[in-house]
Amino acid sequence: MQLRLARSSYFYHHARANLADKYVTVRRSLAEIFESNHRCYGYRRLQASLARQSVTISEKVVQRLMKQEHLIAARPRRRRFGSYLGEISPASENLVNRDFHAEAPNEKWLTDITEFQIPAGKVYLSPIIDCFDGMVISWSIGTQPNASLVNTMLDAAIKTVPDANARTIVHSDRGAHYRRPGWLTRISNANLVRSMSRKGCSQDNAACEGFFGRLKKELFYPRDWQTITITQFIREVDAYIRWYNEKRIKLSLGARSPIVYRRSLGFNA
Repeated sequence: MQLRLARSSYFYHHARANLADKYVTVRRSLAEIFESNHRCYGYRRLQASLARQSVTISEKVVQRLMKQEHLIAARPRRRRFGSYLGEISPASENLVNRDFHAEAPNEKWLTDITEFQIPAGKVYLSPIIDCFDGMVISWSIGTQPNASLVNTMLDAAIKTVPDANARTIVHSDRGAHYRRPGWLTRISNANLVRSMSRKGCSQDNAACEGFFGRLKKELFYPRDWQTITITQFIREVDAYIRWYNEKRIKLSLGARSPIVYRRSLGFNA
């Protein structure tokens, strides 16, 4: 049996098949990187991860291979927890004023509370984010958004500051947790400086909101939590934050994690 196929057409399709084969190893590497990083890396961070393995390919090729391999990063959703109970005490000045840049660690810290609803119940996360590199300095996770949650987090963060006279700015929204005696006493005793967003203006704490968005997009929304207990869920969030600090690369840090970035600059991490 003979096929009525032009010689040029045969060699064209044969060459195309061979061309596709040269990405077999790259496809495998892409899938492994994607799966081992909470299925959240887009093409830029996948390209950067490949470059660290001495594999250099263009962004367009990475995008095409991701599409062919069905490597689709999770998309964000919008939902905010609010703890504002009115002006129960005087608010601090907005010292950060949407300038989330810092020249060194412990210049500006951001904090807030976010809520997770799973079938087993509600869970709350309270972190402190360093503007220098986005590192999560400390965090507490619990089932009540109360003073104990934020005070425990602040106590842990204070222990990380080597210089008692650093005058670190701690920026928050105008929630009740940040206006109660326990919080105010800790701030004063540690020589920290309070800063607060304007009323109803989440953009004033956008860098902290951005962390919550990434956490929920990469960990919370893609997964089914039906059979997960609150204790198990807390362990999952805790493990994510540790991965975020230690391994998750940020392109703005030269494709390094916050801890690796700090060490490269000679800072303790």
